[in-house]
Amino acid sequence: MVKIGNIQLPEFPLLLAPMEDVSDPPFRAVCKDNGADLMYTEFISSEGLIRDAIKSRKKLDIFEYERPVGIQIFGGDEESLAMAARIVEVTNPDLLDINFGCPVKKVALKGAGAGVLKDIDLMVRLTSAVVKSTSLPVTVKTRLGWDDNTKNIEEVAERLQDVGIKALAIHGRTRTQMYKGEADWTLIGKVKNNPRIHIPIFGNGDIDSPEKAVEYKNRYGVDGIMIGRAAIGYPWIFNEIKHFVKTGTHLPSPTIQDRVAVARKHLYKSVEWKNPVVGINEMRRHYTNYLKGLPNIKEYRGKLVTLKTVEEIDEVLNEIERVYAGHQFEKTPIELIDYHQNCPVN
Repeated sequence: MVKIGNIQLPEFPLLLAPMEDVSDPPFRAVCKDNGADLMYTEFISSEGLIRDAIKSRKKLDIFEYERPVGIQIFGGDEESLAMAARIVEVTNPDLLDINFGCPVKKVALKGAGAGVLKDIDLMVRLTSAVVKSTSLPVTVKTRLGWDDNTKNIEEVAERLQDVGIKALAIHGRTRTQMYKGEADWTLIGKVKNNPRIHIPIFGNGDIDSPEKAVEYKNRYGVDGIMIGRAAIGYPWIFNEIKHFVKTGTHLPSPTIQDRVAVARKHLYKSVEWKNPVVGINEMRRHYTNYLKGLPNIKEYRGKLVTLKTVEEIDEVLNEIERVYAGHQFEKTPIELIDYHQNCPVN
């Protein structure tokens, strides 16, 4: 068992990464169905919460079926983060996560997200302020460092543990790398194997197959893995990894019926949580991923991204299921797409 404060997770848990414009309740619902052990909200601006910004407040929505679930906040000011933490606590998540990983300019260059990696003392002060302001378990998501010359994650891990965080998730890239090149898990392994570290350490970056998950589990000894981009359009990855860890064998690939059923549930949840117009519009980005690998799918995809009612979309999904019945999907590595210019995997 892995424990984060009073939260009990299974041995070698699989976490759904917080992804801006992706990890909303509809997406989390289908990932939970398919084996995610712990999930996080999209990251939420501490300043937005304090200003009572509608978009920020909406991101606080969590549901009982999601638990355990964490709310992630970001910011660069101690007082604002502490106040945001108190607002978050009222919504009763299982934990509160601080984002020190998002590399995009509009966040990092304002001294938040990965921008805090340039000032470790500030990172420690911000974290301490949050820990002191809430009774929730506090965790952190971060990167190896700002650039190749400042890979200070070992110092960061020790100091954040000392001020009270209960777990640390590390993305194996620096801020300057953004999402380019391979994630380097070597330093993640060093943090995990540091005798001073006693909190759970979760690795993140480039896990796109059950084989790679098991390889990294064995090589680096992490307590669990956080999965982001590989789950977009393919929530089955969680159960596939679990099955492979346990048995060394693969689950069958999801069928066209499986894919359509998950796309349909995602659509229904999206419409229910947002409203028909917004829910249908925001769902359009997901169809390509759910239907990846189908020959001559362009015509159907064109319909799915232009239709305006659930009933019409349902008809097209039914037709896709009928036309492609029996289609065999090959087991190929999941493409790690750069999903959004914001923070696909922070």
